[in-house]
Amino acid sequence: AYQGADERRTLLLPGIDYQWRNGWFAGTRNGIGYNFGQNRELKYGLRITADFGRDESRSDALRGMGDIDPRPEFGAFLNYAVNKEITLTSSLRYGSGNDNNGMVIDLGAGYSTKLSPLWRLGFGASMTLANDEYMQSYFGVSTAQAASSGYAAYRPEFGLRDIRANASLSYLITPSITILTTVSVSSLQGDAKDSPLTRQATSTTGVVAVTYEF
Repeated sequence: AYQGADERRTLLLPGIDYQWRNGWFAGTRNGIGYNFGQNRELKYGLRITADFGRDESRSDALRGMGDIDPRPEFGAFLNYAVNKEITLTSSLRYGSGNDNNGMVIDLGAGYSTKLSPLWRLGFGASMTLANDEYMQSYFGVSTAQAASSGYAAYRPEFGLRDIRANASLSYLITPSITILTTVSVSSLQGDAKDSPLTRQATSTTGVVAVTYEF
């Protein structure tokens, strides 16, 4: 239901992504931005994404905490393909949270290999660092929130928010259509794990997607 919750929810989401030859891209997954990299090995650029916030109504555990409104995030990314199978990724996003000054840094590595002409297997690991403002919005409890929610006031600081691992398997139905399944495990760390809002530090997410490429 939210990061740190012990309740689950199921979502059906559309995904649309488009890339122009000149470097511009737009979509629901990577936002709107420009890739300055002129080769497949190195991709870097600027982009605008969205933080979708958090509604108090998602869980009884959030009662009295108020909503976190959706915000645009301004950021940059740098991805490097070590070879055809291994990719290193990084990104910075700024603008989320109650005061529009939350910042997160994502660092990750992925491995993908063909099992056959139709099947592909992938593994990945990543972590996210977050500044004080982001941590306070999503894992902290202000004095006012403490009065309305019953939680003790809590002020987390900059640090490691979580670590993640995932495995994926895809099948090429046609040259344009692929079905993809992904399972990921995320574990909150540090001040995020110790937050009074955190009921379950480790969570599992599953995704089934059908993609059409043109």
